Amino acid sequence: MNESRFASIYRETFPFWEKVPDRDKDYICQNSYDVTYPKGKNVHGGDECSGVILVRSGSLRLYMMSDEGKDITLYRLYKGDLCMLSASCVLDAITFDVFVDAEEDSECCVISGPAFAAVSERNPDIRIFALETAVSRFSDVMWVMQQILFMSMDKRLAIFLSDELARTGSSAIGLTHEQIARYMGSAREVVSRMLKYFASEGIVEVSRGGVAILDKERLRKLTV
Repeated sequence: MNESRFASIYRETFPFWEKVPDRDKDYICQNSYDVTYPKGKNVHGGDECSGVILVRSGSLRLYMMSDEGKDITLYRLYKGDLCMLSASCVLDAITFDVFVDAEEDSECCVISGPAFAAVSERNPDIRIFALETAVSRFSDVMWVMQQILFMSMDKRLAIFLSDELARTGSSAIGLTHEQIARYMGSAREVVSRMLKYFASEGIVEVSRGGVAILDKERLRKLTV
C-alpha cells in the first residue's frame, strides 16, 4: 500500500483529516504500515505503545488480565473499527494495561504511536478525536462491568447470544463454550451449564460446532 492509498483510507476514517495541514497528513501516512495478524497472535500487550490500529478485515479482542492470568474481554473490534487503547503514548490518561489479540486472521493499518502523538500535540482536532474515541469505548467497558456485577447469568448469556445474532445475521453461532466464557468473563463450566438449561427449554441447540438459536423470541425476552 502506498502513501496515497493510506491518505484515501484515512480520509474516510478520520473526521479531522481535512482540518489538519498537509505536512501532518504526510507525516501520518509516512509513519503508517500494513500488518497482517494471524489468528491467535498477540497484537498488543501491557503498557507498550503499539500504535493506532485500524481494522481492515478480521477481528481483534481487547481484554484485561489479572495477576492470576484470568482475563476479561472488554470489547471486540471489526472491519472499520479503530483501536486507540493500544497507543498509550497518545492518551496519557490510560494507566492500566490492555491486551489485544487477533481473533481471526486480520489485516490492519497501524499508525506509529509516537508519530500520532506528535501530530495530535499540534492539532487539537486530532487530540479531541482520540479522546472521544476512547470515551466511547469506555462506555462499552462499563456495560461489560455492569453485566458482570449486577446481572444474572441467564440474562448475560441471553444478551451475548442476541448480540452475536445481530452482528452475524445468522442463527448459528460458531463459538465454543470456552470462547463464550472468555468473552463474557465467566467460567466455561458455568456457560456450559446455562447453555444446557437453554437447550432443555428449547431456546438453543448445542453442538460441538457451536450454538444454534431455535427460539429467538424467548431468547429476546430473557434479555429484558
